Amino acid sequence: MSPVTRRGFLMLGTAGLLSACSAVGPAPGTTTSPAQLSTASITAAINGVRAANGRPPLAYNPRLEAAARAQAQLMARRDQLSHDLGVTLRQRVTTAGYDGAVGENLAGGQKTLQQAIQGWLDSPSHRETLLSTRFTEFGLAAASVGDGRKSRYGTYWAMIAGGSFDAWR
Repeated sequence: MSPVTRRGFLMLGTAGLLSACSAVGPAPGTTTSPAQLSTASITAAINGVRAANGRPPLAYNPRLEAAARAQAQLMARRDQLSHDLGVTLRQRVTTAGYDGAVGENLAGGQKTLQQAIQGWLDSPSHRETLLSTRFTEFGLAAASVGDGRKSRYGTYWAMIAGGSFDAWR
């Protein structure tokens, strides 16, 4: 993730609060491309949507981000949207050093984080993962197919939500 200045962090936090006024999704006109992603912009977008839907915020977890990044990059390398490309979600999070319960949302083809989030909100099972109160933290990453190859989706998105196994008992 790119470093964020204090001023930039405050501006993104304010944008996140304002986006929470939206009924179900990201604020109209708000766009964050993969090149613009930062921990602050990701957290503001995800927690803005959660707040707009009456859910508590999630903490950002670098281990879950590492697992999400591994999946997004694998999907981009293979140009394939799938939860299991030879490495399961549990294997990815364990490799990243995360031991809790997890859920994963994937997307492909969206040019902005807000479009990926809207796609998840429009899908009942993805919406459940995004808005679940059983999860307390998350990580998110995007990767694009490079080297000029023609691609089915172009950009791939992965969000992994995590929390205690006790919440599922």
